[in-house]
Amino acid sequence: MSKKIGLFFGSFNPIHIGHLILANYITEHSDMDELWFVVSPQNPFKEKKSLLKDTNRLDMVQLAIQNYPKMRASNVEFSLPQPSYTIDTLAHLKEQYPQYSFALIMGEDNLKSLHKWKNAEKLMNDHQIIVYPRVSIGDEEKQQHFQHENISLIQAPVIEISATEIRNMIQQGKNVRPMLPPEVFEYLDGSSLYK
Repeated sequence: MSKKIGLFFGSFNPIHIGHLILANYITEHSDMDELWFVVSPQNPFKEKKSLLKDTNRLDMVQLAIQNYPKMRASNVEFSLPQPSYTIDTLAHLKEQYPQYSFALIMGEDNLKSLHKWKNAEKLMNDHQIIVYPRVSIGDEEKQQHFQHENISLIQAPVIEISATEIRNMIQQGKNVRPMLPPEVFEYLDGSSLYK
């Protein structure tokens, strides 16, 4: 049976309610059968020093989505060469799951830099790309990015919660409970993670 899988890549450092609200919106308002959170070991554009261990971040994603039957946590990139490039991960997934079709899920901010990605043209031509809105993008800029037939904007709620802000608040001993899925809050609370 051919399934359509939406791939939501990220460091999820940590996964927060913004990620879940968005993922749930996409599973409920698109033709995706499942949404996979692909936990990235290292984004080529990000510094590694602030990242928790891959396994900690994967654990938090698994805890956060346990009550969402259409969502999965994927560690596919853990075993691939680093840094991880989306095009290579997609090639690997297509080899592993030839019966599935894969779509990319990304924020408008990522779409802006998509032309810098490895094999960007092939990515756009071979895969549907579902883009969720971000506050920081102006209307004129929006128009130029949505010319490609495989790129579509989904009218998901704009959630401006930042994992960086959450990490900083944890370091300062501030309450981050409302920003995290309860299971993730419990996982981090009382641990030395991010402190």
